[in-house]
Amino acid sequence: MKGQCFQSKSSNDVEDFNTSTTLVQPGVYHPRYSRMMRSKIVRRKYLRAVFKSGEFNIYTKTTKNVKIFSNYFFLLVETRWRWTLLNFFAAFTCNWLFFGFVYWFISYNHDDFSENHLPPYQNNFNFTPCINNIYGFTSTFLFSVEVHTTVAYGRRSITLECPQTIIAMCIQCILSSIFQAIMIGILFAKLTRPRGRTKTILFSKYAVINMRNDKFCLIFRVGDMRKSRILNIETKAYLIRLNAGDSKVENLEQTELTVVVDECESTFFLWPSTAVHVIDENSPLYRLSAADLLCCKLEILVVFEGIIESTGQPVQARSSFTEHDILWGHRFVSMFSEKCDAAITMCL
Repeated sequence: MKGQCFQSKSSNDVEDFNTSTTLVQPGVYHPRYSRMMRSKIVRRKYLRAVFKSGEFNIYTKTTKNVKIFSNYFFLLVETRWRWTLLNFFAAFTCNWLFFGFVYWFISYNHDDFSENHLPPYQNNFNFTPCINNIYGFTSTFLFSVEVHTTVAYGRRSITLECPQTIIAMCIQCILSSIFQAIMIGILFAKLTRPRGRTKTILFSKYAVINMRNDKFCLIFRVGDMRKSRILNIETKAYLIRLNAGDSKVENLEQTELTVVVDECESTFFLWPSTAVHVIDENSPLYRLSAADLLCCKLEILVVFEGIIESTGQPVQARSSFTEHDILWGHRFVSMFSEKCDAAITMCL
């Protein structure tokens, strides 16, 4: 970004800092001791509603009456991969252990584990067990895994001696199908989320306030790193003011800022676009001066929405600009260059 020079005459309002003028390049005129205007109390490093990456910095306190597991499916979709896979591992393992214990309990009540009724001696005593080739809990656990995964029973198979074993096997087959359907649905939902696509949409590190077409404007840029285009784009901005004393959100209100992208209503996202908010009488930033920007506490949330051309899925990218991310009197440099082969090159 390229800064402009602003010169101001000395005033009684800044006598406590310095009566002489100061010319700063790049940037805006401010007294020599302007850092005193940004005290440690006002400077906030982590207090922002939305991080630069688009993640929300909001923690919601829930009461004991709230049902956390009512939306367990969406919780597994939105959580990290390691926690989702850990839940899958725990669910399947508990399923195998539970039904392995059920088969063991049924076989134990049928006296299948006595020494004379073990598989090597069953033919001698003409004994029919509930499940063939079962020696203990390890065997019933492996049988439970075989029922769940349907990998064929092999030497372990169910008999008609115990009806409760047949009922338990049917219940496990139904629950196994439900578990696998839920797992496939969660994996498909996680893989098809456009979250990875939002990471390729970049916002400018700073927003600037300068003159544009003889009007004061708040300007920021948004660009896409991929070659696949985003259609029907829409950019929105919201203003959140904070109390300087207790760092609380004032009235929990968001004031929408009118934003125009490249001075047109519908934009074909060919290259990085410039979002402009005109600071006029109707703007919440109309009474904001350069000195106020040094001391005030505000945050501008920016939202970029569109449709992915290749998949047709909606995508939303977010970022924010605090008072430290807004530069007064700066301009963005050009990002375009032209090569000999008549191609337009952009530097992101």
